[in-house]
Amino acid sequence: MQGLLRRLLPALYAAWPAAAARALLARRAVPALPRLMALRPAAGAGEGEGGGLLSGAGETPEHGGLENVQKKKIFEENKKETKQMEEPCPADSVDSLMAEMPFVDTDIEDKFITHTTSKINIKKKRKRTTGKEIEDDTERKKKKKKQYQPNYFISLPITNPEINRSIQAVQDAVIQKDQRFSKAMIHTGSLHVTMFVMHLSNEEEISIAVGALSDSKDFVEDLLKGKTVDLSFQGIHHFKNEVGFVKLAENDHTAILKEIAETMKKIFQEKGILAGEERDFKPHLTFMKLSKSTPLRKQVKKIDPSLYEDFKSHYFGNEILHRLDLCSMLKKKQPNGYYYCESSIVFD
Repeated sequence: MQGLLRRLLPALYAAWPAAAARALLARRAVPALPRLMALRPAAGAGEGEGGGLLSGAGETPEHGGLENVQKKKIFEENKKETKQMEEPCPADSVDSLMAEMPFVDTDIEDKFITHTTSKINIKKKRKRTTGKEIEDDTERKKKKKKQYQPNYFISLPITNPEINRSIQAVQDAVIQKDQRFSKAMIHTGSLHVTMFVMHLSNEEEISIAVGALSDSKDFVEDLLKGKTVDLSFQGIHHFKNEVGFVKLAENDHTAILKEIAETMKKIFQEKGILAGEERDFKPHLTFMKLSKSTPLRKQVKKIDPSLYEDFKSHYFGNEILHRLDLCSMLKKKQPNGYYYCESSIVFD
């Protein structure tokens, strides 16, 4: 390390400020200064007009000879000190010189890291997006969402006439109070419980879904173990006051129905079908909804619960699970009002 500093020392001297260099040299020259001052005559003694160090007039030969001897001696001593200064500096003097450098307390590595980091941390400018790009992105999202909107579902059809008559009675009572809601009513022939929904893009996927439904039968029968699923419908509730539905009583039969729905959904998904929703399965029997009529939706934002107040705790009847259907939401309905059915599974 010391050898490296010795080689760098000339360059450091070159970069050293002039004032610092002069101060250092002056410090090394201090020993000669007292001897020069000793030769200076006392105040007023032997000074010429210019006040110089040596007077020219009135000097005696003895005085002049003595002065010449002293000058020669000082010259020899100064020459010796100059020679010592030209010799390489010892290690301890190198350290003392380095201590005098202006960057002694500066951590060069820290400076470099800080500088480099500041470059790395420069924030990239955000790419500006025009209104057209935002609109295009919105359209793409809408198109993608439309491509995967449910268009098929597994239906548990309502076949008990007692339930149909009770639903019809509620619908008539609501329409009697507000005629506008006649457009929101579900045809009694379409009444069903949706097990889960799916999206089928083409005939090939429809065929796969038909096969998945067929495969589900054995799994459902294993869950049932010969038992009958008897679903009890009682009371009315709503979704955000936009959909009115009849509730299923919470019991062991309803729990089995939920398990059947979950099992079947997994079978369809394993076949590559986009089936089911993220939210939990809540079986219900819809009898009216605002979304059924666009003109009505513009006129009415909410369904007033007072319209079906008299039926809030009404018992509508029981439905025994005996069939599950793969139905289309978009194809033309059957003459009785029920949905177009691709395939069904029947339980004894």
